[in-house]
Amino acid sequence: MDDLLSFSMTHTPAPDVSTTIKAYGKRLLGFIRGKVRSDEDAEDILQEVWYQLSHLTDLSELESVSGWLYQVARNKVTDLYRKKKPESLESLAIVNEEGETFFRDLFRAEGGSPEMEQFNQLFWEELMLALDELPENQKQVFVLNELEDMTLQEIADLQGQNLKTIISRKGYAVKHLRKRLEYLYNELNNL
Repeated sequence: MDDLLSFSMTHTPAPDVSTTIKAYGKRLLGFIRGKVRSDEDAEDILQEVWYQLSHLTDLSELESVSGWLYQVARNKVTDLYRKKKPESLESLAIVNEEGETFFRDLFRAEGGSPEMEQFNQLFWEELMLALDELPENQKQVFVLNELEDMTLQEIADLQGQNLKTIISRKGYAVKHLRKRLEYLYNELNNL
């Protein structure tokens, strides 16, 4: 009996889903709103996070509930951007060492012609495939910086990394993407 009493006094039960929603709902929604273009998208993503949380069998298995929630939210935001073409294609422009913008022409390649529409679709498909070829840490830095508009310093703080490490990861990602997508740049010039 004493063992049971001491266990119940020292053991705090794992939080349940409703307690977690109450504790993190407003902050998580604010975090997501800062990453997407509409309140509707933010609310949809938040619902997806709660849905995924509700399917966990034991919340006590999570090392950090808040860390898990924010990581799932970031992943859902990334998924949203994969599904939708960003409104501002210029935000992905890559500047080389000489200051030339490598992809600017690719991003301006909007137009009503069927050829340009097909080119735009091919470009975004190829960009996503090229991103998937990157090591996860490089991909994550590129997506957070270019698609989610986070500064490199914000990413460094978020990941607990040195800013120079984040800059290096972004640099490797840009080099890979430039090399991998150069043929599209050349194809655009032939349209």
